[in-house]
This record gives sequence, C-alpha cells and structure tokens, in this order.
Amino acid sequence: MSGEFKTLVDKQRRFFYTGATRKVSFRVEQLQKLKSAIKRREDDIMDAAWRDLGKSRREAFLSEIGFLYSEIKDATKNIDDWVKPRKEKTAITHVGSTSFIYKEPYGVTLIIGPWNYPFHLVMAPLIGAIAAGNTAILKPSEMTPHTSAVVREIIEDTFEEDFVAVREGDASVAKGLLEQNTDYIFFTGSVDVGRKVMEAASRHLTPVTLELGGKSPAIVMKDADVKLAAKRIVWGKFINAGQTCVAPDYILVQEKAKRKLYKYLVKYIKKFYGIGVEENKEYPRIVNEKHHDRITALLDPDKIVYGGAHNREELFIEPTIMDNVTFDDAVMGEEIFGPILPLISFEDEYEVIELVRKRPHPLALYLFTEKKQTESLILENLSFGGGCVNDTLMHITTPHLPFGGVGESGMGAYHGRSSFETFSHEKSVLKQTNKFDLPFRYSKSEGSIKAMRKMWE
Repeated sequence: MSGEFKTLVDKQRRFFYTGATRKVSFRVEQLQKLKSAIKRREDDIMDAAWRDLGKSRREAFLSEIGFLYSEIKDATKNIDDWVKPRKEKTAITHVGSTSFIYKEPYGVTLIIGPWNYPFHLVMAPLIGAIAAGNTAILKPSEMTPHTSAVVREIIEDTFEEDFVAVREGDASVAKGLLEQNTDYIFFTGSVDVGRKVMEAASRHLTPVTLELGGKSPAIVMKDADVKLAAKRIVWGKFINAGQTCVAPDYILVQEKAKRKLYKYLVKYIKKFYGIGVEENKEYPRIVNEKHHDRITALLDPDKIVYGGAHNREELFIEPTIMDNVTFDDAVMGEEIFGPILPLISFEDEYEVIELVRKRPHPLALYLFTEKKQTESLILENLSFGGGCVNDTLMHITTPHLPFGGVGESGMGAYHGRSSFETFSHEKSVLKQTNKFDLPFRYSKSEGSIKAMRKMWE
C-alpha cells in the first residue's frame, strides 16, 4: 500500500512541476468545475449525509454544501488580486533595490477530513489548495462511508488523478499517506489524532494546519439579552446533534441570570425539536455506537435537569441540560462532541476569566453581554481561536474571517483569502540594481563600521 501512495505522490509532483497549476486561468477553471460537480450531485450529497448522520436535507445543505459555493465565489472573484506579488518597503541600507513577496504554491498537499461534516470539511480546504495552485490528495473519513463514496465519485468524475485524487479507507490509509513526503498537510479532527499527524509531519519537516477542537465555552452575563442568547446557544449547540467542533461545549452563566437562561434553553429546545425528539426526523443521529457509548457515559443522572433520553440502537441522544456541574465532573473532562449542555455558574467577570484561563485555549468562545466594557475585558484577556459576541457559530460561515485554533485547539487558519494564504508559501525576493554598488559592505575599515552603525541606529 505504501508503494502505491508513493507512486501517487510522485505522479502529482510531476504534474505540479509542469507548471500547469500555476496559471490563474487553470485554477479558476478547476474551481468552476468543482462547483458544477457539487451542484450536479447535491441530492446525492444530502442523501449521504442523511444515511451517515441523519441530517435533514435542510441541515445538510446549510452545513455541507452552501458555504462551499460562497468560498468558491470568493476565490474566483479575488484570485487575481491574491496572486499578485506584494511590493514591500526598502530599507535605507538597501538603496537601489526593491523588495517583493511572491505567493508560491507548496506542491503536493494532503487533506485529511473528519466525520462530523464529512463533505464540507474535505472540500473547503480543497478549494484553498486549488486556488493557491497545488495538487491535492484527499482522505475522507471512513466513519461516514456514504459521504466518503460521494466525495470519491465527484473527484474522480471531475479531475485527473495527477491533480486531485481520493483515497478511502481506515486509519491505516491515513497512516500510509502521512508517511509520504508531501509538501503540506491539512488535518481536521481530534486533538489526540492531531498530535499523531504533527509527529508524522515532523519526519519530513512538512508544514501543517491542524483544525482540532476543545471545550468551547458560551459565557452569559447577567446583562445579556438572555432570551436571545438561549435561542442562539440552542441552535449552535444542537445542530448536527452537538457533533460540531465549534459548538458551545458548556455554558458559564452569571448566577443572577441562570434561572432565566435555563427557562429559555428549555423553551427553544422544545420549539426547535419538539417534545418527542426521538421521532423528529429533522434531528440528526450520533455517528456510531462507539461515540454513542462515549457520550452517554458522560451523563450524570443526578445533574440532568432536562432531557437525558437515549437509544443506542437508533444512535439517538436527546438534547440534554445538566446543572450544578463542576470542572471535576466527567462531562467536563473532555470535549463532549454531542448533545449535552452543562451549566456552570460564576459571580463576576474576573472569576470567569480565571475559570477559562485554567484550561487549554478553546477553539471558539461565545460571549453574551450588552456592555462594551465587559466585551473588551473578555476579548482582551482570553485567548481562543475565534468566536462571536452575542451569537454562536456564525464566525465560521463567512469567507472574510479566518477560522482556526490556538494552542491545543489547533494551528493555522483558513476560509476565504486565508485558505489561499494557508496553502501558499510567502517567498521573499530582493531585486538589486546594477547601476551602482555601495562600497561600504566590502570595506574592512573602522570608518565602514561607523557608517553602518549610523544607518542602522
């Protein structure tokens, strides 16, 4: 198997060296072909998302397809500007020269996708790789086999394998691909697997982007519009049955707002999903039995104040709220990645800052407040990948904001121009004049040292 992967990488590198992918017209053409292919297979993509994760057609289009059209539109519209060499200032010590930064594609890229958004999170980085002029090998998740098959069919029907290829399979396939000497690796998945990807990349000193996860808090202050906060948290938490890396993992709520917040959380769970959620065909299922068992093991019956029902055979877990939770509880020991929403109360802004600081940097943070002073205090004193003030998830739906983590929640960012920049190397070039040659750099006299000191100080 390893030999077959090496052959594929070599084939893509030979094609890259032809220079075909460096042409902007080629990149735009390939992006348009990808968009057309996705549009032709929309029904198949949505059907696969239903079969793999129980996503309704509406949710599948929203979370798997629609954003991709926006990304392709943004890339094709702006790529001419993105690829232009950027002229930089010239230092006084370099009189006569000009300085430029060229955006250069890396070459052969490897994109490893997750199972929770199995189409979107393979195709979105692919858009960046193509826009930047690379070739790509895609490894979709084996845990969502129907979507993986659609990914393979779309790519095989649209591109030659020496430009974009797909390799399906289990972790051994990912391991075999990671052993190859590719030029860039883009991984989306868990923190534990991310560590393994980075270790594999280190053998060839291959640059990586890691889109990981973590426990992303929603902070609700007593001055917030609590009703609207509850509505937006319920939407952001329970979309895809909580299987979203940027979902609010838990709520930190100021004590004086907790009762009101709980009331509205329950109201909007019932409004969005109904009372008999298990019968609701619009509510997604857990990806498999292993994850169902992992999530339900986090449930503490003594702390469940709403929901808690689950059915292993149907891969169903009801939207659940747990109260009086502490950071010592099992549910706070790992990223939940499921439809459990713990509530933890606090007294003031400084306490909440300390609570978040004691834990690894989250991928996302959501602050609900009406006070600009509180907003500034939280944003300036807490580190996180990205987030929203008075909303959830929406920061990842725009191509104009880079999306990525920090620390244990990941490294690197993408979306829009950031996708192009992620898959591009910035090559610095100084162009020197031949009209004259400053003599001081060749001189060994004390006077030359004085001249240099005067210029640099």
